[in-house]
Amino acid sequence: MPNNIKQPDSGHKILTLLALVPPGRVVSYGQLADLAGLPGRARLVGRILRTEDTSMLPWHRVVAASGRISLPTGSDGWHEQRQRLQAEGVLLKGDRVSMAQYRWQPDLAAILMLMDH
Repeated sequence: MPNNIKQPDSGHKILTLLALVPPGRVVSYGQLADLAGLPGRARLVGRILRTEDTSMLPWHRVVAASGRISLPTGSDGWHEQRQRLQAEGVLLKGDRVSMAQYRWQPDLAAILMLMDH
């Protein structure tokens, strides 16, 4: 399937997984795509987060693969994401999170069972 064609349920899968990311942990756009069964679709994750209502989801736990906050530095969204992460105990150095320390490592068997239903 070409990268520009979105699978009908891909947004649902991504948002369902995002809801599972626990406080104090982060996930990269690419990792979220991989867990949703959409390898190589990190940009799709970003597009879904921009276009869907994520107000009730932990959108702030999604960062670049490097751990960097992807929103424009100094923007309202950047400050909000930074504040939310810090409130959960995530330490940032500048605009980066240590992925080695804070990356979400879910139980893949549980994720697969959830995504099958």
